[in-house]
Amino acid sequence: MKGDTRKRLFSGIVLLLLIAATLLPVPSSATTYPLTVTDDLGRNITISKEPERIISLAPSNTEILFALGLGDKIVGVTNYCDYPPEAQSKEKIGGPWTPNIEKIVALEPDLILAAGVNPISVIEELEHRGLTVFGIEAVDLDDLLNDIGKVGLITNREDEAEELIEEMRERIEAVEEKTEGLSPAQRPRTVHIMWHNPIWTSGRGTFIHDLIERAGGTNVFADLQGYKSVTLEELIQRDPEVIIVTAMGGAGSGTWKWVLTEPRLAGISARQTGRIYYVESSWVERPGPRIVLGLEQVAKYIHPEIFFNPWDYDRDGSRRIEKSEAIRAVQDYFNGFIAKMQALQVLALYFA
Repeated sequence: MKGDTRKRLFSGIVLLLLIAATLLPVPSSATTYPLTVTDDLGRNITISKEPERIISLAPSNTEILFALGLGDKIVGVTNYCDYPPEAQSKEKIGGPWTPNIEKIVALEPDLILAAGVNPISVIEELEHRGLTVFGIEAVDLDDLLNDIGKVGLITNREDEAEELIEEMRERIEAVEEKTEGLSPAQRPRTVHIMWHNPIWTSGRGTFIHDLIERAGGTNVFADLQGYKSVTLEELIQRDPEVIIVTAMGGAGSGTWKWVLTEPRLAGISARQTGRIYYVESSWVERPGPRIVLGLEQVAKYIHPEIFFNPWDYDRDGSRRIEKSEAIRAVQDYFNGFIAKMQALQVLALYFA
């Protein structure tokens, strides 16, 4: 009897411990300093303590830092760091290519987050001044998720990084699940144009290439590496069915107007069908958390039959398309944000 009592008592204790384990909050991950991490430049960087004064040398880095809840620790950003809006109130240290070294030193940062756009000479000069510089240089979505994890680790924001990575991964996989089974014939020939005189496009090793492929398209210049200049004849010969435009000045830029009106492009498939779209460049060219917005937008352009939902224009959830919402669809069509057929779908719901 005593043995049975002990067994029951032991089982009860184990059960209570298991229940407690499920109810008690899981302790958050905390970075132990000092730690040494290999950055994307292949250097072993030692972070002696939790960073309290951080400088970002690229807009993409700034977006990552804010997304990890580190806005209050940022003491300097570049002149081009415009998102989130809070970044615009931070001290400016110049451009990513020619930052003001003396100003950076005066801000006394304990961590400088560099990027691929920063010249190696700048990084070396900052290190020569005794400053800690950690470089990240993502070329595709997988690289970006890995870099967010590294930044979370070195700044003691591992939990925040894991949460952000998981959210981004879910949205990426939601797109891929709908496009991964497409045959080559179902993947429209797509080109990205960021400038027109001369024509600049994106080959392999760029974010826009990765987005096009994941969104179910075929990059017509996939044989090129990086950002490259191509001739008008090459563009015409490859006959893209979809053109994605990103340009300074947006849908009112010279590049956008050139793609729409250049007489020598009149015969290509994208012009014939009106499948020319503008995408916010910071969504597709800036390796930060908003890249998932770029992926989703590119997917809607390349495969509207899969991703476009005209009810998205029902902003107030009334299950009716109001006049203002129909007008918005028409405006989006003329601004290159949706195709003619998509605008007609919205208008059909309005008139119905």
